[in-house]
Amino acid sequence: MLQHVRVGTRASALALTQTGHVVDALAALGRGDLTLETVHVRTEGDRLTGSLQSLGGTGVFVAALRDALLDGRCDVAVHSLKDLPTQDPDGLVLGAVPPREDPADALCARDGLTLAMLPAGARVGTGSPRRAAQLLATRPDLVVVDIRGNVDTRLGRVAGSTSGPGDLDGVVLARAGLARLGRLDAVTEAFGPDVMSPAPGQGALAVEVRSGLDPDEPLARALRALDHRPTHLAVLAERALLSRLEAGCAAPIGATGCLADDGRTLLLDAVIVRPDGGATLRHGLTATLGADSAADARALGTRLAEILLDAGAADLAALGAAR
Repeated sequence: MLQHVRVGTRASALALTQTGHVVDALAALGRGDLTLETVHVRTEGDRLTGSLQSLGGTGVFVAALRDALLDGRCDVAVHSLKDLPTQDPDGLVLGAVPPREDPADALCARDGLTLAMLPAGARVGTGSPRRAAQLLATRPDLVVVDIRGNVDTRLGRVAGSTSGPGDLDGVVLARAGLARLGRLDAVTEAFGPDVMSPAPGQGALAVEVRSGLDPDEPLARALRALDHRPTHLAVLAERALLSRLEAGCAAPIGATGCLADDGRTLLLDAVIVRPDGGATLRHGLTATLGADSAADARALGTRLAEILLDAGAADLAALGAAR
């Protein structure tokens, strides 16, 4: 029996592109049993101005989509996974996590400059305290400028741009978003995690649905096929770390999980940076996954958070888990 599925998304160019990938994948995996419709949902983050911190963090991009799911205006919602609050809401579940794009952060600078080549006092834009702190940890002489806006708006602020004020020497953006929009030509340097550890969940998409989905219906079957186990387990560990630290999505915390080729060993690295970049705490941990791999992934994130707290993480960043 043909099943009609309404897929909720923000209306930004990046959100629509990401959602389009998910819609195409579900259509293919549904094997003719699904028809799909895209539903645009306006969120508080789209409507309000100001820094993400002043708006309450990146969760402002999620609430309206979740409301649309819960009240039946859509059947599926597609999010950038790093935007999701760590606490799952009643009535919703993570239906699938597709394969992850490269989670690295990237510098888009004037004249092809890299981070090391930027002149002293260069103005670099980002709306992320995590990126700002790690920039200052490497280059304390930089002037970090808080910015918002879509990808084109941010790129338009780089000197030499013909589509904006060009008032900055560079901006830092997620490489994944640039890749999905076909804008990798703007990247002058992709950062390794030793320079800039990505946000938990960065580069991954979250496909959220109402709980209680019939496992035999076409949508449930397509979601199971779409889910990418290595990505899903990695982000479970990253988000468990963030949850135990009781840190917001915008906190100066980076984390990278990776499932080894044996399919049983999960690695997790994390960094916490003082907002002014003056001190950094790094640690890594591995776990062997058992029969309940999801629970083991979450336990890994929680254990690493405990290690970081014991090492003084709360002295570097404002954490709700401070003790």
